[in-house]
Amino acid sequence: MSLPHAILTALLEKPSSGLELTRRFDRSIGYFWPSTHQQIYRELGKLERAGHIRVLPAAQPARGQRKEYEVLPAGREELAAWVSLAEDPRPVRDPLLLRTRAAAVVGAPGLVVELRRHLALHQERLAEYLEIEERDFPPERTSEEDRLRHLVLRGGIDLETFWTGWLSRAVDDLDG
Repeated sequence: MSLPHAILTALLEKPSSGLELTRRFDRSIGYFWPSTHQQIYRELGKLERAGHIRVLPAAQPARGQRKEYEVLPAGREELAAWVSLAEDPRPVRDPLLLRTRAAAVVGAPGLVVELRRHLALHQERLAEYLEIEERDFPPERTSEEDRLRHLVLRGGIDLETFWTGWLSRAVDDLDG
C-alpha cells in the first residue's frame, strides 16, 4: 500500500509526469522505497481511477504529449489518513543475513568476498547520502518540511553507518 502514498507525496511536492516521477524517485524517495517505471505508471492509473489524482489540462493539445498529474483533495485526504496510521516496525528481511547464517551450516566459501562487495556498496551509498546532506541541508534550512526531509535522510545515513560497521566487523572476524 505504500507505493501509492509515495506517489501522492511526490505529486504533492510537485505535479509531474510519470517519467518525471520515475526520475525524481531515483534521486530521492527511491533510496528508501524503490520502484520501477512500470510500477509507477500502473499506480498512477489506479490513483486516477480512485479519484485521488487527475491529469492536468494541457496548454496545447498534442498527440503523444506527456500527461502531468496533480493530487486531488481526496488524494490529500488519503495521504493524511495514511500518515496518521499506527504501524508496527517490520522485521529486517535481508538475504545477506540469511546467507551468512546458512554459511554456518554449509560452509562459507566466497562469503567474505561477497561481504566485502556489500561493504563497498554501502560505503558508496553512505558517501552519497553525506554529500546530499551537505548540499541540501545547510544549518539555515530549518522549516518543518526541511527538518522532516532531513530526518528521512538521517535515517538512511544511520542505516548505512550500521551496515558499514557491521560488514567491517564481519570481514575482520572472518579474516581472523
